[in-house]
Amino acid sequence: MKNMELYETHVKTVDLETAVRFYKSLGLELAYYLEDRRVAFFFLGNAEKKQQMLGVWEVNKHEFVRSHFAFKVTLEQLRSIPEFLHAKGIEISPSFGLDASEPVVHAWMPAACYYFSDPDGNSLEYLALLDQEPKTELGVLHLSEWEKTFQ
Repeated sequence: MKNMELYETHVKTVDLETAVRFYKSLGLELAYYLEDRRVAFFFLGNAEKKQQMLGVWEVNKHEFVRSHFAFKVTLEQLRSIPEFLHAKGIEISPSFGLDASEPVVHAWMPAACYYFSDPDGNSLEYLALLDQEPKTELGVLHLSEWEKTFQ
Protein backbone atom coordinates (compact mmCIF):
# COMPACT_ATOMS: atom_id res chain seq x y z
CA MET A 1 0.00 0.00 0.00
CA LYS A 2 1.51 3.32 -1.06
CA ASN A 3 1.08 6.79 0.41
CA MET A 4 1.23 5.58 4.00
CA GLU A 5 2.66 7.61 6.83
CA LEU A 6 4.16 6.30 10.04
CA TYR A 7 1.66 7.15 12.76
CA GLU A 8 3.07 5.59 15.89
CA THR A 9 6.35 4.21 17.16
CA HIS A 10 7.44 2.98 20.58
CA VAL A 11 10.62 3.09 22.62
CA LYS A 12 11.45 1.35 25.85
CA THR A 13 12.69 2.84 29.09
CA VAL A 14 13.76 1.50 32.46
CA ASP A 15 12.41 4.61 34.26
CA LEU A 16 9.12 5.96 32.92
CA GLU A 17 9.03 9.12 35.02
CA THR A 18 12.51 10.16 33.87
CA ALA A 19 11.60 9.41 30.25
CA VAL A 20 8.36 11.42 30.50
CA ARG A 21 10.25 14.44 31.88
CA PHE A 22 12.83 14.12 29.10
CA TYR A 23 10.36 13.91 26.22
CA LYS A 24 8.27 16.74 27.66
CA SER A 25 11.45 18.84 27.81
CA LEU A 26 11.80 18.31 24.05
CA GLY A 27 8.37 19.85 23.57
CA LEU A 28 6.32 16.67 23.11
CA GLU A 29 2.81 16.85 24.52
CA LEU A 30 1.89 14.11 26.98
CA ALA A 31 -1.38 12.72 25.64
CA TYR A 32 -2.03 9.77 27.94
CA TYR A 33 -0.32 8.12 30.92
CA LEU A 34 -1.25 4.65 32.11
CA GLU A 35 0.31 4.10 35.53
CA ASP A 36 -0.85 0.47 35.81
CA ARG A 37 0.62 -0.47 32.40
CA ARG A 38 3.71 1.76 32.83
CA VAL A 39 3.31 3.50 29.49
CA ALA A 40 3.07 7.10 28.32
CA PHE A 41 1.89 8.35 24.94
CA PHE A 42 2.93 11.65 23.37
CA PHE A 43 1.53 13.46 20.37
CA LEU A 44 4.07 14.97 17.98
CA GLY A 45 3.54 17.90 15.66
CA ASN A 46 0.07 19.40 15.92
CA ALA A 47 -1.38 17.58 18.94
CA GLU A 48 -4.92 18.69 18.12
CA LYS A 49 -4.71 16.91 14.78
CA LYS A 50 -3.23 13.79 16.41
CA GLN A 51 -0.94 13.30 13.42
CA GLN A 52 1.80 11.22 15.05
CA MET A 53 2.34 9.46 18.34
CA LEU A 54 5.24 8.16 20.41
CA GLY A 55 4.69 5.47 23.03
CA VAL A 56 7.21 5.06 25.86
CA TRP A 57 6.99 1.73 27.67
CA GLU A 58 8.74 0.92 30.93
CA VAL A 59 10.41 -2.49 31.00
CA ASN A 60 12.87 -4.13 33.36
CA LYS A 61 16.55 -3.81 32.49
CA HIS A 62 16.67 -7.37 31.09
CA GLU A 63 13.96 -6.57 28.52
CA PHE A 64 15.37 -3.20 27.54
CA VAL A 65 16.61 -2.83 23.96
CA ARG A 66 17.86 0.47 22.57
CA SER A 67 16.16 1.84 19.48
CA HIS A 68 16.33 4.81 17.13
CA PHE A 69 13.92 7.29 15.60
CA ALA A 70 14.09 10.79 14.10
CA PHE A 71 12.10 13.98 14.53
CA LYS A 72 11.56 15.78 11.20
CA VAL A 73 12.29 19.52 11.37
CA THR A 74 13.04 22.30 8.90
CA LEU A 75 16.64 23.25 8.13
CA GLU A 76 16.08 26.54 9.96
CA GLN A 77 14.90 24.62 13.04
CA LEU A 78 17.83 22.22 12.75
CA ARG A 79 20.29 25.11 12.89
CA SER A 80 18.87 26.07 16.32
CA ILE A 81 19.07 22.53 17.75
CA PRO A 82 22.51 22.86 19.42
CA GLU A 83 21.35 25.83 21.50
CA PHE A 84 18.01 24.15 22.25
CA LEU A 85 19.61 20.89 23.45
CA HIS A 86 22.47 22.60 25.27
CA ALA A 87 19.96 24.63 27.32
CA LYS A 88 18.48 21.31 28.47
CA GLY A 89 21.86 19.76 29.30
CA ILE A 90 21.63 17.34 26.37
CA GLU A 91 24.79 16.61 24.38
CA ILE A 92 24.81 16.17 20.62
CA SER A 93 26.58 12.94 19.68
CA PRO A 94 29.36 12.65 17.13
CA SER A 95 28.16 10.42 14.30
CA PHE A 96 29.56 8.52 11.36
CA GLY A 97 33.11 9.47 12.37
CA LEU A 98 32.29 13.19 12.27
CA ASP A 99 32.30 15.57 15.22
CA ALA A 100 29.09 17.21 16.44
CA SER A 101 30.16 20.78 15.64
CA GLU A 102 27.55 20.97 12.87
CA PRO A 103 24.89 18.75 11.29
CA VAL A 104 25.92 15.73 9.28
CA VAL A 105 24.41 15.19 5.85
CA HIS A 106 23.37 11.81 4.48
CA ALA A 107 24.01 12.64 0.84
CA TRP A 108 21.92 9.77 -0.52
CA MET A 109 18.68 11.34 0.79
CA PRO A 110 19.82 14.17 1.22
CA ALA A 111 19.10 15.10 4.84
CA ALA A 112 20.97 17.04 7.52
CA CYS A 113 20.93 15.59 11.03
CA TYR A 114 21.94 15.95 14.63
CA TYR A 115 22.03 12.84 16.84
CA PHE A 116 21.60 12.64 20.61
CA SER A 117 20.41 10.15 23.21
CA ASP A 118 17.57 9.96 25.69
CA PRO A 119 18.34 9.02 29.33
CA ASP A 120 18.11 5.31 28.43
CA GLY A 121 20.53 5.56 25.53
CA ASN A 122 17.93 5.38 22.76
CA SER A 123 19.38 7.09 19.70
CA LEU A 124 17.35 10.14 18.70
CA GLU A 125 17.78 12.40 15.73
CA TYR A 126 16.61 15.75 14.45
CA LEU A 127 16.45 15.49 10.66
CA ALA A 128 15.87 18.13 7.98
CA LEU A 129 15.32 17.04 4.40
CA LEU A 130 17.37 19.11 1.97
CA ASP A 131 16.10 20.52 -1.32
CA GLN A 132 19.08 19.50 -3.46
CA GLU A 133 19.36 16.34 -5.51
CA PRO A 134 21.08 13.38 -3.82
CA LYS A 135 24.83 12.95 -4.27
CA THR A 136 25.26 9.37 -3.11
CA GLU A 137 28.97 9.36 -3.91
CA LEU A 138 29.59 11.89 -1.10
CA GLY A 139 28.48 9.51 1.66
CA VAL A 140 28.15 11.32 4.99
CA LEU A 141 29.70 14.75 5.46
CA HIS A 142 29.25 17.94 7.44
CA LEU A 143 26.59 20.38 6.25
CA SER A 144 29.19 23.06 5.43
CA GLU A 145 30.98 20.62 3.11
CA TRP A 146 27.68 19.67 1.48
CA GLU A 147 26.84 23.33 0.91
CA LYS A 148 30.26 23.93 -0.72
CA THR A 149 29.39 21.42 -3.43
CA PHE A 150 26.63 23.78 -4.60
CA GLN A 151 28.69 26.99 -4.78
